[in-house]
Amino acid sequence: MTETHYASCTLCEATCGITVTTDGDRVVDIRGDENDPMSRGYICPKATALADLHHDPDRLTRPVVKRDGRFVKVGWDEAFDLVGRRLRAIRGEHGKDALGVYYGNPTAHNLGLLVFGVPLFRSLGTKNVYAATSVDQLPHMLAGLLMFGHQALLGVPDIDRTDLFVCLGANPLVSNGSIMTAPNLRKRLRAVRERGGRVVVVDPRRTETANTAEHLFIRPGTDALMLLSVVHVLFAEGLARPGRLADRMTGLTELRAVAEGFPPEKTAPVTGVAADDVRALARALATTERAAVYGRVGICTQEFGGLATWLVVVVNALTGHLDEPGGYMFTTPAIDLAPLARLAGHAGSFGTFRSRVRGLPEFGGELPVVTLAEEITTPGPGQVRALITAAGNPVLSTPNGRRLDEALDQLEFMVSIDPYVNETTRHADVILPPTGPLERSHYELLLALVSVRNWAKYRPPVFPRGEQQRHDWEICLELAVRLLGPDVPLLRAAGRLGVATLSKLGPEGIVELGLRAGPHGLLRGGLSLRKLRKHPHGVDLGPLQRRFPERLFTKGKKIHLAPKEYLGDLPRLRRRMEQWQPGELVLIGRRQLRSNNSWMHNSPRLVKGKPRCILLVHPDDAQRLGLADGEQAVLSSAVGEVQVPVEVSDEVMPGVVSLPHGWGHDRPGVRLSVASRHAGASINDVTDNKCIDELTGTAALSGQRVTVRALAATRS
Repeated sequence: MTETHYASCTLCEATCGITVTTDGDRVVDIRGDENDPMSRGYICPKATALADLHHDPDRLTRPVVKRDGRFVKVGWDEAFDLVGRRLRAIRGEHGKDALGVYYGNPTAHNLGLLVFGVPLFRSLGTKNVYAATSVDQLPHMLAGLLMFGHQALLGVPDIDRTDLFVCLGANPLVSNGSIMTAPNLRKRLRAVRERGGRVVVVDPRRTETANTAEHLFIRPGTDALMLLSVVHVLFAEGLARPGRLADRMTGLTELRAVAEGFPPEKTAPVTGVAADDVRALARALATTERAAVYGRVGICTQEFGGLATWLVVVVNALTGHLDEPGGYMFTTPAIDLAPLARLAGHAGSFGTFRSRVRGLPEFGGELPVVTLAEEITTPGPGQVRALITAAGNPVLSTPNGRRLDEALDQLEFMVSIDPYVNETTRHADVILPPTGPLERSHYELLLALVSVRNWAKYRPPVFPRGEQQRHDWEICLELAVRLLGPDVPLLRAAGRLGVATLSKLGPEGIVELGLRAGPHGLLRGGLSLRKLRKHPHGVDLGPLQRRFPERLFTKGKKIHLAPKEYLGDLPRLRRRMEQWQPGELVLIGRRQLRSNNSWMHNSPRLVKGKPRCILLVHPDDAQRLGLADGEQAVLSSAVGEVQVPVEVSDEVMPGVVSLPHGWGHDRPGVRLSVASRHAGASINDVTDNKCIDELTGTAALSGQRVTVRALAATRS
């Protein structure tokens, strides 16, 4: 007998509503939910692949322990006891910092891991906490902390009301938005143009989004220079008009002074963006009533990611579009994490301690993941000797993956909370597999902070978890019993009592408390979990509203446009501009609609068809390097090389080559039967973990110098 369930696709930030038709324990069909207030029936191909994930024979459902180099199934108690015993012993002998933690970005889409897993990881007392943050959105969060007083204050383009959308280093038609939860961006961007507005994409590649918009090529890593030139024009032509928040802004004088040294005519030879185009863009932003500048991964993960992300906010502020309808706004989520975190003393931190080996700054209690391998391999106090990973595959998703691959083999013990034996977890001594997306409940806790519209939705699991399965949060609670506090029987028993209480509360209890305390909660006659259960499609809470100055967390509720950290980094940018040499070949990644970083390539429907792990090379570069379309080439850097097929295309600008991320499933010991047949090459086998944004410690994945040669020439 078939049943229909209303759910959410939690594979990316769009969180589209879906209807899942089941017959017993089988998924029969997955479609878009036409009554979802945000997605309104839209889904991308990844949503239907949730069925493949649920039924994947390679997915683990029971714990496995490595014995004599092979994984064998064991019971949960045996696995937990082994993990607790080994991790306690290593911490007891070498100290708290001997234990490292890494969690990946699927954590942001997982209610249980957010409310139980992340607190566990932070409670372990180790400085060696790493996450996907530092290969993704860290510069955005730093701007929120330094400019507005809270790392969770992330601006969102009010895409549904804007008349000028300027997009840097992002491809929202493929990403479905990122730090911009907005399903069906194609329809939303089309609506901008239909109401007489403009969409401008500034990117080293003519992306899928750029193909539907006005496009300006820009050399990778130079966005900060172009944005400084925009600021220069705004001041020089008297176009800087901050609007109603002007009295709240500090640093206008400093901005004017630093921008004087970056006129468009000076930066254009480096950026590749013509001076006239920069001036036209600045004027359009200043004279369009509703406009927004948006930047994403491409501007974050580069040599000057901190400066570029700061300047996105600055341009929005100077043109009067900060916290204004159609501009760069802030959400009113049903569960408002920012004030809750502030009450708990977690508004954010930066540089309060540094990594042991390279001295890189922490952010929000996490160290940059570019330093993880050396923290494992470098002897001395604080050396990482044991590692917990959760919802992440850093061997493929962080730079110099082969070095990290080798480093993981040197650990004394490793445990992974993951449903697969993948490129990272194959190194684990114990794998604790959680339930899948259709087997757990969901409330969009974190990504509601960056939605283009306020909304709330709870969905129960489509399938009940099996008796021998465990949710992520249940795994984390069991680990807490074994890892936190003294190893004393009486205290252990008290800990179990606490775990029993938290288990009864569960993620739903946390959601209920958050809703009651939130701006739409029961105290105002609004939301509760009970009400959300009665609205399975979700509840529309309306468009974004002005939040400043009340939303600001700075002293005096000021907006700091020129924090000293950014001003102090400008000389580095100026030196780079002066030292730039033409003719450098640089690498960028690219996102693909049917990929989800590294972990959905085991879905047959997503990887079928022509190979997609292909290096894009401009015709001029191909001719100069002797490369032909379809030919195998060797892509090399200072840290390694990979063999990839070439596609000659003017989609990329001269001097730029592009390889998609998330591939490289050819490592021995991986149990991904479909992905291994479509292995591809990992871009992070050639990205250098020494290439970073020196201000933030974020990996500079985009714009790294590389060489490309024909494989035939190599053999000859």
